[in-house]
Amino acid sequence: MDRRIGDISPPGRLAEPAEGISPEELALATRNHGLPLECLRHDITPAGLHYVLVHYDIPATDATTWALTLCGRVSTPLTLDMAALRSFPAVTHRVTMECAGNGRARLTPRPVSQPWLVEAVGTAEWTGVPLRTLLAESGVAPDAVEVVCTGADHGLERGVEQDYRRSLPLEVATGSDPEVLVAYAMNGAPLPPQHGHPLRLVVPGWYGMAHVKWLREIAVIDSRFTGFQQQVAYRYRQLAQEPGEPVTRIAPRALMIPPGFPDFMSRTRVVRPGPQRLEGRAWSGWAPIARVEVSTDDGHDWYEAELAAPDGHDWAWRHWQAPWTATPGAHVLSVRATDAEGNSQPLTQRWNRGGFGNNLVQRVEVLCADATASDDGAPDAG
Repeated sequence: MDRRIGDISPPGRLAEPAEGISPEELALATRNHGLPLECLRHDITPAGLHYVLVHYDIPATDATTWALTLCGRVSTPLTLDMAALRSFPAVTHRVTMECAGNGRARLTPRPVSQPWLVEAVGTAEWTGVPLRTLLAESGVAPDAVEVVCTGADHGLERGVEQDYRRSLPLEVATGSDPEVLVAYAMNGAPLPPQHGHPLRLVVPGWYGMAHVKWLREIAVIDSRFTGFQQQVAYRYRQLAQEPGEPVTRIAPRALMIPPGFPDFMSRTRVVRPGPQRLEGRAWSGWAPIARVEVSTDDGHDWYEAELAAPDGHDWAWRHWQAPWTATPGAHVLSVRATDAEGNSQPLTQRWNRGGFGNNLVQRVEVLCADATASDDGAPDAG
């Protein structure tokens, strides 16, 4: 069979109106995983529960031979092994990371790609060296504009063979708030393979596409980077032909720990009548969370939740909680966040072709029922 790269790596597309999840999307969903929402209870997400998105393959890496190269518009190019990187003063930042495609599968029409619902998020403590420290060590040239970061993962995307590369504006790469990290540890342990072992970028406040994993090169350039992941893939577009706007910082979002217990297939929640405590997490990459609101009638009426006091982790999610008295019947619970700059979550979808930044409010279907059925579905005796 005469097959070409274009046959196996087609352009991006939208699902047809009646088209279900394809085998290709299902294969992506089995490779990648989101955070089980009940695990929002953890301030810090255990590494095995933190969301994962891998564009290509997890590369084979060896920390004993790994080296990071700093090159381009610098006065002193550097090649640093892991021992050299660990010789710099280490810092640790608690950072909430979210995939730019989180919520994609809830859009209509659905962009065909990794079919995230709302679970593509996690919060970890990342330890490493500030990127600005390494750039200062190299000596950035006066004409520098951007910093291009290259990972060891290699593959095809829409017919383009590539290493995964993303750039940051110089002012972000050298900034102190947020402080970009070249990280080698997650939650106090070496990075797991799926999270970029032995080295990755962590860019607080930015969607996950900026957090380059398996980091092997940092190149300072004197122009705007035009690589695939920068100019083609991660753009807000309404039409395929338009240049679009770049995907950068995380839009505000609040998620609820689904109350009660679930039906296995539908995931519909079951609660008993009476007082309930609704709780979850909220975050934004633009400004601190200022308000979280809850609705128990599918978004018709809202009341304010209680936010946890600021804890100094400015780039991590905040806990919220709110009371609810459950009454028999079906309910739809929702939650929305607003940050200090006034950015909030919409009640209707903000559609784009890539399915990026969809922070539509969460809807949790709940059935409030008395405890009158046994495990086999028959009425309880007595």
